[in-house]
Amino acid sequence: MDYLKETKEAIQSYLPSDTEITSVELEGPEIAIYTKNPRAFFENENYVAKIAFNLKKRINIRTDKSLLIPEEKAKKKIEEIVPQEAQIKEIMFNATFSEVVIEAIKPGLVIGKGGETSKKIILETGWVPNIIRAPTQDSEILKGIRHHLHKYSADRKKILQETSKQIYGEKPNLDSWARLTALGSFREVGRSCILVETRDTKVMLDCGINVATYEDPFPYLDAIRFPINELDALVISHAHLDHSGFAPYLFKLGYKGPVYVTEPTRDLMCLLQFDYVDVLTKEGREPPYTERDVKEQLKHCITRNYREVTDIAPDMRLTFHNAAHILGSASVHLHIGEGGHNLVYSADIKYGFTRLFDPVDINYPRLETLILESTYGAQDDIQPQRQEAEEQLVKVINETVKQGGNVLIPVFAVGRAQEIMLVIENAYRKGTLDQNTKAYIDGMTKEASAIHTAYPEYLRKSVQRRVLQNDSPFTSELFQEADYSKREEIIQNGGSVIVASSGMLTGGPSVYYLYQLAENPRNSLIFVGYQGEGSIGRKIQGGVRSLPITAGNGKTKDLKLNLKVETVEGFSGHSDRPQLVSYVRDLKPKPKRILVNHGDKIKCIEFSKFLSSRFRINANSIRNLDAIRLK
Repeated sequence: MDYLKETKEAIQSYLPSDTEITSVELEGPEIAIYTKNPRAFFENENYVAKIAFNLKKRINIRTDKSLLIPEEKAKKKIEEIVPQEAQIKEIMFNATFSEVVIEAIKPGLVIGKGGETSKKIILETGWVPNIIRAPTQDSEILKGIRHHLHKYSADRKKILQETSKQIYGEKPNLDSWARLTALGSFREVGRSCILVETRDTKVMLDCGINVATYEDPFPYLDAIRFPINELDALVISHAHLDHSGFAPYLFKLGYKGPVYVTEPTRDLMCLLQFDYVDVLTKEGREPPYTERDVKEQLKHCITRNYREVTDIAPDMRLTFHNAAHILGSASVHLHIGEGGHNLVYSADIKYGFTRLFDPVDINYPRLETLILESTYGAQDDIQPQRQEAEEQLVKVINETVKQGGNVLIPVFAVGRAQEIMLVIENAYRKGTLDQNTKAYIDGMTKEASAIHTAYPEYLRKSVQRRVLQNDSPFTSELFQEADYSKREEIIQNGGSVIVASSGMLTGGPSVYYLYQLAENPRNSLIFVGYQGEGSIGRKIQGGVRSLPITAGNGKTKDLKLNLKVETVEGFSGHSDRPQLVSYVRDLKPKPKRILVNHGDKIKCIEFSKFLSSRFRINANSIRNLDAIRLK
């Protein structure tokens, strides 16, 4: 490859001969430099900075395989070098990348002051540490993901090398056109999927499902007029199934390319996809893909940090920006051509206060087209002040618990569950929550919360600090884990608040609790998130007071909904109308065109007209299957 040859020559010109470079390899969008003298890089840290600056790439320094000492001996050395206070949970050797994965509760102690501890590991063992944070509570899914990535490291290296050939292929045609095709989530909520094409490149943004309906839940992949293996890249904005849930199906179809995600998104989307397969199987319906497809997808994931510019094709660069929606969620910036066009896909954003995340990014180097969500884009979609919402939630819980009832809060296991847990835990610590309240979490919430503790750098500073101090609100003694064997006892005892998935009552333990709690007027049901059109949650919100269910004898009966039903606005991970307007107002620079998506049909149409009038910007609400020329 010409680019590899040019890269090697450039690196050799930047580095003196005593660095003893033995090999330079392209690994996807990154460059790996193998050396027999790692000490030279420790003593001259500007070497890596200079190369990274000039080549505009992430640089990984690896040791030549001749320096690697046997694994057992290296493990003993590492355990001697790293202080016990680091609480190492696992050490795994990966000869493919000349690295040793060290998972610890306190990774900072593995790194050491000024990186001294990690440098010592390299010099005494030859192995380069890949230091990752262990969750503060056990997580089977996270453990499985990390072991899978380790087990298939040789496959992953081949995938990265193939990806690099695509990224650094033939020079693009700078006069090329660019267009966008809507494959899902336009004039609807769910099955988000967008195809961005140039003459040389095909990139898909999200590939989700509509979890609220069984009718036509998948994106319009049949509208793609090329073999799926010609797709150059898949970019996933965040883990929710309406954005990531159909991605494994691409691998079932034969896609073999990269999946660009943040690290938390990679882990959380696998959690949700595995659960999706499991739920459909238990319901007697055939899933569109299998666990094997999810695992294949995992091997192809390339993780990027916020604000890290990455080449994903000869004529396209990707940058993730904080969207403050769920852990690791991102707005996607695509730089197409040499400044030919700049696209920002907001995905789901929260331009307002949350207890979980720092504020949304609003500054971009360039911006011509904005794709903006409108879940709460209607004129009357105005959420209450956050303090007011929290007080209302606590009030309903206290009233219900006082009369011996139970409170069911259906939540999305990723995002709303953790936000609500923080609110409940804060009220408990302040004494505003009845101290006799018992709090239970059920469903995937425990696993999702554990993954949050593995990535505290993505959390709001106050929450991050508590996690790092081993005082995670997600492991508070207030919260007890519920499982199938405890559910009946929890319901009978009363006085409990139950935080359970799924958030729209489309499946999972929240539906079980609803059926058991429905007929007792002392119980309460509190909605705290969006209820998709066609979901049980939306029907109950709309006033339905009986549901047809299958009884134990196989016959259908009407379930009377005598429990108190409340909707407490203000906790959504989506922006309301004023927040969306403020987001557009504050964006720098201003977009020249806005495409409104991810909202009910009427909301999308009305909101796009409002934006055109308010900001004098060309705003449209296109439909699924419409194509727009970008340049």
